[in-house]
Amino acid sequence: MIPAGPDRRATLALLAGGAMAGVAGCSPRNDGVTRLRFWAMGSEASNVPQILPEFERLNPGIKVIVQALPWSAAHQKLLTAYAGSSLPDLSQVGNTWVSEMTAIGAISPMPASASDLLTDQFPAVLETNRVGGQPMATPWYVDTRLVFYRSDLLERAGFEAVPQTWDGWKTAMHAVKRVAGPGNFAILLPVNEFEQLLTFGLQGEEALLKDRDTRGNFSSPSFIAALEFYKSLFDEGLAPLASSTQISNVWTEFERGYFSFYFSGPWSIGDFRQRLAPTTRWMTAGVPGPTGPGASAPGGSSLVVYRHSPHQEAAWKLVRYLSEPGVQARFNSITGNLPARESAWAAPAVSGDPYIAAFKGQLARARAVPKVPEWERIVTEMQIVAERMVRGQFTPKAAAAEIDRRADRLLEKRRWMIEQGRAG
Repeated sequence: MIPAGPDRRATLALLAGGAMAGVAGCSPRNDGVTRLRFWAMGSEASNVPQILPEFERLNPGIKVIVQALPWSAAHQKLLTAYAGSSLPDLSQVGNTWVSEMTAIGAISPMPASASDLLTDQFPAVLETNRVGGQPMATPWYVDTRLVFYRSDLLERAGFEAVPQTWDGWKTAMHAVKRVAGPGNFAILLPVNEFEQLLTFGLQGEEALLKDRDTRGNFSSPSFIAALEFYKSLFDEGLAPLASSTQISNVWTEFERGYFSFYFSGPWSIGDFRQRLAPTTRWMTAGVPGPTGPGASAPGGSSLVVYRHSPHQEAAWKLVRYLSEPGVQARFNSITGNLPARESAWAAPAVSGDPYIAAFKGQLARARAVPKVPEWERIVTEMQIVAERMVRGQFTPKAAAAEIDRRADRLLEKRRWMIEQGRAG
């Protein structure tokens, strides 16, 4: 059973002072047509109307009204709409929001009639959509981060491919740095971004949280090894000590050889294609691990149906339609988003793209991150400490202890709720 979690008054208190969402209400009409309100973000919002006419043709009693939200404001707007009882019937959400939206009781668990949507999915992505063993959201599209690299410089350095162990990769980085010349580095690891260190931290056997996700476990041997590897890339001059705001243009710097390895996701493929000169050769590769191909965090967007919606059946029909492999393959051709259903990867536009190929293997090795509402704040604190570490204020072991201390503080309320039997 999914706990109802904090009540609406608590959420209202959290949002006190915030502006109410400017939700365009839909006045009831007596024409027998169900009007589904669907909130979507970014390019999905602007492009999903292209695939909805077929859904409405197949379901003549349903009309879909899409409202676009900017990603930068979407999370807050969903919480505000929940507090104001103005959520839509369904929406797109980031995977990391699912546990939070479940905790406040906003979303409906997946009904048994939709359980077949759980097949043909990447396991780690699917796991991010379960809370307490109950599927709460349906993966819509998937992503993860891996390594974009200058294949021409790597070849000049004597390597045909990115070595898949940390030791081999670092050897290749030193060679590429020599080829790139003075003033250049091998890899860009912006010190204000947590994703790169988190990826290294996912390579170990030990979990990142312990004691039912109520305490940090960053002092485990495997995470300390990740901190040591991360720090060594700065200490050995392979990564510039810079934040993302200090890199004026990633594409220009990548092209001129300031760095040759870059962590990013499928959303960067289009930019690399469009912005780099044809003479600049590049490719994607899986994330190296301590002893072989490594893991990464699964990402993407999911679809949720809201608990208060009076149109549950119609909303789940739309979720089912958007989850069909053929529809996902078509949406990929429009947006470039990677399909959540594995069988959709057989479509020529996906299977024939050499830059996408590495993503399928990386998604198969993905590992779900802890599903606690505090997770984004924990990794933010993790990165603050990591930056101080690479600037010399902490040893890896001391940094791990400091991250644990900060994580434990953020998880204090969760410990109390579990002790009181109010959290799973």
